[in-house]
Amino acid sequence: MAFLKLIRWKNLLLIILTQVLIKYALFSSFGVSITLSLFEFMLLVSATICIAAAGNVINDVYDVETDLVNKPHKVIVGNSISEKTALNLFIILNVIGVGIGFYLSNRIGRSGFAALFIIISVLLYIYATYLKQTVLIGNIIISVLVAMSIIIVGLFDLLPAITPQNQQTQLAIFKIVFNYAVFAFMINLLREIIKDIEDIDGDSKVEIKTLPIVIGKKRATILVFILSLIPLFAVTYYVVTYLYKQQIAVVYFLVFIIAPLLYFTIKSISAKSNRELHQLSNIIKGVMLFGVLSLLLYPYMLNNA
Repeated sequence: MAFLKLIRWKNLLLIILTQVLIKYALFSSFGVSITLSLFEFMLLVSATICIAAAGNVINDVYDVETDLVNKPHKVIVGNSISEKTALNLFIILNVIGVGIGFYLSNRIGRSGFAALFIIISVLLYIYATYLKQTVLIGNIIISVLVAMSIIIVGLFDLLPAITPQNQQTQLAIFKIVFNYAVFAFMINLLREIIKDIEDIDGDSKVEIKTLPIVIGKKRATILVFILSLIPLFAVTYYVVTYLYKQQIAVVYFLVFIIAPLLYFTIKSISAKSNRELHQLSNIIKGVMLFGVLSLLLYPYMLNNA
């Protein structure tokens, strides 16, 4: 159980769900040309999960001192799992993830794609050891990597199958994937800043210069409020512009994405206690989950177009 908590299995399941729905709900609905067989897709998911899990492990290793202040009852490294074991696990997961990525890239004739897995692995390590301590840069980097877990499906499955005849269709579907990745980036960035505000006491004690420490807790919450308006307006624009004829889709987005985002925006400006901040973090998790599940709407919308 400690191992599952260390690799943050719930986050990994969300990545798996996202990648599966992109391939089997989005791509299959449009009947686009694809590159990856079931086996090759499983390799892609496995590589992504291994590298993400390794990033979670190394993040916990370097977060022990902060977590002892912010959430002492949840500290795993040094209690349930030794630091040496955690570091070995980090290395093993990275080697497996990068190795699978290298094999898959060569298998589909795109050897250069292997560099993506190496870059992501290195960035996760740099984030945990250095970038996390820098103002906003660490938050942006980890949010970009979250977005990459979505884009990578399009890169491996769609782009290699492009021909002059299907180029327009392939790129149109890749644009949808990219839009979901941008949404994931914005939502995750909000959550990262909220987490930093929650962890301000522990981060301050170990002299980590996160955004709330540099500009203050109040200003940081105001920034969250301002940033939350971007995905709120973006999703509303998307629904009004592209989904207005699909009643079920409109209701889904209004109830499960726009309404929670609006509530988050309103509450963020006045949130002060860690309990309120934790509630905001849970809301944003829910928005992310329902954003992913919205991929299931595409088969329905195409059948009723």
